[in-house]
Amino acid sequence: MYLVGITGPSGSGKTTLAQKLMQKLHCRTLHLTQDMYYRDTPGLTDAQRRQINYDAPQSFDFALLYGDLSQLAQGCPIERREYDYVQYRRKDTGQAVGPAPVVILEGIHIFYRQEIAARCDLKIFVQLDADLCLLRRLRRDMAQRGRTLDSVARQYEATVKPMYEKYVRNYAPLADLVVPTVRENDLAVEILAQHINRAAAPEACLACPRP
Repeated sequence: MYLVGITGPSGSGKTTLAQKLMQKLHCRTLHLTQDMYYRDTPGLTDAQRRQINYDAPQSFDFALLYGDLSQLAQGCPIERREYDYVQYRRKDTGQAVGPAPVVILEGIHIFYRQEIAARCDLKIFVQLDADLCLLRRLRRDMAQRGRTLDSVARQYEATVKPMYEKYVRNYAPLADLVVPTVRENDLAVEILAQHINRAAAPEACLACPRP
């Protein structure tokens, strides 16, 4: 398994990069997001869940993520996990996914735990100006997650920006590559895809071609 780790500030284009890479890779690829691994909080009320700092690394179940990566590395499938952004609950699907020759893992804190960062064969940090990150987050959260303008702005000020300053920006030196947002940068995507195609075991890609 060749593991690509993509991190960067919220709204910087991590998912866009992952999706564009998947279109260019020669073999079957599994895309995992760190949001799938938010800690579930069944014992809390809705009001209590809304008070959690979801931009802090402590909100994620790193042990579960590491366990799933270990399973995939051994050639075993894992359960596909999902997260409900409206109810603030993780909702695992019971559906088996993977393994795959290439796995792309993206999220704001995937380099927080050394054992997970060490598993990544290629570590990428996506950089984008803070004002553009905020605009993209506004569009996404209001269109896809049922948030209001005020709620997004409050969360950005209370948790997103402070967690970026405290943690996320410090992941850049851990990355193999720091790249600008790739929404309209097809050349960067092409170069990265070529590198991954060469670095991932060719025989594995031949055995597991893209459907």
